[in-house]
Amino acid sequence: MITKQIIAQQLLKYLNHQITLPVLVDWAENAIMQGNVEPAEPGTLMQILGRIGAADVKEFGLLWEDCNSIMHQLGYDMKVDAKLAA
Repeated sequence: MITKQIIAQQLLKYLNHQITLPVLVDWAENAIMQGNVEPAEPGTLMQILGRIGAADVKEFGLLWEDCNSIMHQLGYDMKVDAKLAA
C-alpha cells in the first residue's frame, strides 16, 4: 500500500541523489497503475503520484519548489543541509 510516508521517502531518495528522476517517475507510474493507495486520502495521493509521474515531460519537470510543495502536502517541512564536497 502506498502511503504518505512511502511517497515522501521516494521523493527524498530522489532529492538526495539516491535514485534518478527516471527511476522516481517509473515508481510513481507503477504505483498509479497498481492503485493501491492509503484509503484515507486516495485522491490526494493519486494526484501527487500523477504529478511525480509526469516529471519526465519537459513542460512539467520537477523543480525544488514542486518537491517542497509535495512534501508539504504530505505533511512534511523541508530543510536543506549542505556539506563540502570531497
